[in-house]
Amino acid sequence: MHHNQKICSFDKISFMKKTSIIFFYLLILVVQVKSHGQYTEVINSNRPGFSQSAFSVGKQVVQFEIGSYIINEKRTPYPNYEVEGFGIDFGARYGFLKESLEISINGNYQNDSQTYNITIPVENSRANFKHLRLGAKYLIYDPNKNKEDVVNVYSYHANRAFKWNKLIPAVAISGGINYDTKNNPYTAGGVEGLSYNASVITQNNFYDGWAFVTNFILDRISSGQQDFHYILTLSHALNEKWMVFAEKHGIKSNFYADNLISFGGGSLLNKDLQLDTAITFNFKNTPSLIKFSFGLSYRIDKHKDEIKVKNKKFKKSKRKKRFRSRKRSKNKA
Repeated sequence: MHHNQKICSFDKISFMKKTSIIFFYLLILVVQVKSHGQYTEVINSNRPGFSQSAFSVGKQVVQFEIGSYIINEKRTPYPNYEVEGFGIDFGARYGFLKESLEISINGNYQNDSQTYNITIPVENSRANFKHLRLGAKYLIYDPNKNKEDVVNVYSYHANRAFKWNKLIPAVAISGGINYDTKNNPYTAGGVEGLSYNASVITQNNFYDGWAFVTNFILDRISSGQQDFHYILTLSHALNEKWMVFAEKHGIKSNFYADNLISFGGGSLLNKDLQLDTAITFNFKNTPSLIKFSFGLSYRIDKHKDEIKVKNKKFKKSKRKKRFRSRKRSKNKA
C-alpha cells in the first residue's frame, strides 16, 4: 500500500516537472518570436464570452473589462443541493513594448449560498476567487500582416467570393500564474498558492463581420487540480454598433467537468466603450447551471501609429543614401 503511494507521488512530481518545462519553453517562445500585431480603431474586448481574442489591445493602450452575474446551480442526484449567488468578473489589459504583446490581470469572485436538501436543509455560505491570474499574451502569426486585398472593380461577386486563405487563422500563445487561497470552496482540496496557465489561441476574421476564435487551455498546471479547457466562439457584427455571439466551453479535470453554452451580444457606445450581456447554461444535472451576466469594457487609448515612425526612418535612410552617393561622385570628380 505504501509502495503504491510512493509510485503515485513520483508520477505526480514527474508530471509537474514536465508541465513546468513546457510552460518555461512557452515563455521563451513568447520572448524570442518575431513580432506581428494589429491595433484596432475601436475597442477589442474579450467580453462577453469566456474566450480570449488572438490580438492584443495595442501598444500604449490600457483596457478594463468588468462584469457582474447572477448564477443558479441545482444538483438532483445525491448529494442533492442548490446554489444561488452572484459574482464579479474583472480584467485589466495593457499593451507595451510591441504591438503584439500584452500583459493582463483577471479574476472571478463569487459569493453564494449552497443549500443541501436533506431532512433538515443545511445552508453553507461561500465566498472566494474562482480564479485570480496574472498573464501575458503574444500574437505570433497574423495572416493579414502586410497584405492588402485586391479589389476587382469589374465584379462585385468576385470581391464577395470566398477565399481559401481566409481559413488560415491568426495564432497567439499566452501564459500566466494563478493564485489560490487555502481552503477555497471552488477548488479541489489541498489546492493553494501558485500554479501555471498556458494556452494556444486562434482567430479567423471572415467577411461581413464574422469571426471564429478557439482557445485551448491548460490551467492550474503543477497543482492538484489540473484543468483542460477548450472554447469555440463564433461572433458576428450586425453593424457598426451591435454584435452577437455563440460559444461552446468544455471543461475537464479531476475536480469538475462541464459543457457550457453561451449566447449574448454587445453594443458599442463609442470607439472606447462597449456594453454587453450574455446567458450561459448547460444540459446536465450534476449540477445544472444557468447564469445571466452584464458587463462593460473601456479603454484608455494612448496608441501612436508606428507606421509614420517607420516612414520617417525610411525617409532618413533614403536621405543618407543620397548624401553618400553625392559624396562618392564628388570624390570621383
